[in-house]
Amino acid sequence: MAENISQRYELRLRAHPRILADIRRAVGARLRLWGREELISAAGMCVTELLSNVHKHAASPECVLTLENLPHGIQAAVSDTESALPVVKEPDFLSESGRGMFLLSKTAHGWGTDLTPTGKTVWFTLRAEAVEP
Repeated sequence: MAENISQRYELRLRAHPRILADIRRAVGARLRLWGREELISAAGMCVTELLSNVHKHAASPECVLTLENLPHGIQAAVSDTESALPVVKEPDFLSESGRGMFLLSKTAHGWGTDLTPTGKTVWFTLRAEAVEP
């Protein structure tokens, strides 16, 4: 009998640089469970960027990371209490920061933001290479 594995994963956390490696491992473990190994590297980079933005720009580090296994890939989202939306800037590659949303926009197959009653959600999708659109 097949095990019923949830196709949705939610993690409430406090965004801080010292937990990012643990979060990347948790994302990788969930994607392996779903058979989405080919998306682990890209998902880890994109989730790290979203959580780094919460740490740097939101008044509160409290946020929720959600992963969903979809028929053609995954969707990840980070919800926080800040209503200011992220901005994709042309990167200054000599700068120490400011490239994250640019890299996310070039890595993810789609991304966007949704304002919520308590702040915003920033999401991205990654398509599995083995699945034709």
